Amino acid sequence: MISQICKNFGVDWPHFTAQLFLFLVAYFVLSRYAFGPLMKILDERRKRIEEGQLNADKIKKQLAEAELRYQEVLRKANEDALVLIEESRKNNEAFSKREMEKAVKDSAAIVERARHEIISDRNRMVEEVKKEMISLVIKTTAKVAGKVLSPEDQKRLSEEAVKDLAV
Repeated sequence: MISQICKNFGVDWPHFTAQLFLFLVAYFVLSRYAFGPLMKILDERRKRIEEGQLNADKIKKQLAEAELRYQEVLRKANEDALVLIEESRKNNEAFSKREMEKAVKDSAAIVERARHEIISDRNRMVEEVKKEMISLVIKTTAKVAGKVLSPEDQKRLSEEAVKDLAV
C-alpha cells in the first residue's frame, strides 16, 4: 500500500536516497563553513550597534549632568547676587544713595558675568557632546556599513546627526 502511494507520487527510492544524502552533505558543509561564520559576523555587528547605543546613552547622560551643573551654577549665582543685594541693603544707612546704586550695579554685573560664563560653558559642553556624538555616529555607521566613508558621506551624516540632536 505504501509502495503504491509512493509510486503514485513519483517517489523513486534510489533517487530519493541519493537526494537525501546530497542534501545532508550540502547542509553539513553550509552549516560548517557558511552559516557559522555568517552568524559570527552578524553577532559582531549586533555588538557594535549595542556599543553605539550605549555610547549614545552615555552622551545623553553626560548632557543631562551638564544641564544639572548649569542649573546649580545658576542657582548659586542667584544666591550670591541675593547675598550681595542683602549686604548692600544693610549697608544702606552707612552709604549715600550713590554708593547704594553702585553696589546694585556691581552685583548685577557679577550676575550677568556669571550667566554669560554659564551660557558659554553650557554651549561649549553641548558642542563637545555634539562633536563626540557625530564622531560616534560616523564611526558606528562606518563599522556597520563595513566601509570607509567618503568626506561627502561624513558631511551628510554629520548634518543628519546635528538635525537629530537639535530635536
